[in-house]
Amino acid sequence: MTIQQLLKTAPVTTLLLVSFIGLFIMQVLTGVDANNPSTEALLKWGANALPFTMGDDPWRLVSSAFLHIGLMHLLFNGFAMYFFGQVAEPMFGSAKFLALFLLAAIGGNLLNSYVTWQGILEGTGQPGISAGASGGIMGIGAALLIAAVFKISVNGLVLNLKSLILIMGINLVYGFAVPGIDNAGHIGGAVTGLIIALAIGIVHRQRMAAIMQTVAINQSPYQANTQTTQNDYQTSYIDQSTISNVDLDNNAHFDDDTGVNLPINTNANRVHIIDQETIEQKTAVKPAFIWQLLPWLVMLLISIGFVWWWQDIHQQIVQVLKAIE
Repeated sequence: MTIQQLLKTAPVTTLLLVSFIGLFIMQVLTGVDANNPSTEALLKWGANALPFTMGDDPWRLVSSAFLHIGLMHLLFNGFAMYFFGQVAEPMFGSAKFLALFLLAAIGGNLLNSYVTWQGILEGTGQPGISAGASGGIMGIGAALLIAAVFKISVNGLVLNLKSLILIMGINLVYGFAVPGIDNAGHIGGAVTGLIIALAIGIVHRQRMAAIMQTVAINQSPYQANTQTTQNDYQTSYIDQSTISNVDLDNNAHFDDDTGVNLPINTNANRVHIIDQETIEQKTAVKPAFIWQLLPWLVMLLISIGFVWWWQDIHQQIVQVLKAIE
């Protein structure tokens, strides 16, 4: 897929990729090491760090998703975003796709902060720093898994469930095998994506059921009228034996070859017209409005839950700091 095709079919994916690359170039131009940026530089550019994110900088839950720790990190996440985005965005729609990415990224960062904070309380961990679009990308990948389960197609193609499971599994195993990978961020993003995609999948199933119902409704009058037309034709054929005893119908013509009076099929024409009008008058059966709103309602509830979760961790930290003072 060329850049022009990607921009046309997946504009949000293109925008995200440009944002990742643009922010990285800006970092390098200001003197940040392209391969091994310092902690200070990452904090300056919006990385996720417990004391800041759970303090006065909750915006880091989002900003860190656009920041990458070195060129290789950027290339890996950029390829993953391109691979998943060009399929997921046309499938879910640009608005839902963007909301899915952002919420999955926030969910991953929140879980990372929660795990870090619990480790500090238990004396087994310490504040760290994280950045990258991995949480959002894992959320998109998990959403595609659900799409494959519900057989949601894009451009007539249904996703291969086994391949997606393999790709997601490799990413999770790689995260646990290699030190320094934000596993909590990956898992939090994937779980968020799964929940949102379940709502999208339910709506898809309701829509398909409505389509099947519409097709059945529109086909029923046609089948009934076709049967009526066939019966009328058969009746006319049987009555032909008495044709000499009745006057010729005005809507009939005489067949010179057979010498049989054949009725013009005005009934069939009338049935065809009536059938066409009936189908046009039938409005397509749509899923209930609540079903169409379901994904957005779920994302709203997730957003409210994330606000509560951030406040809970924040309050715990404030209480501990007051106790220490």
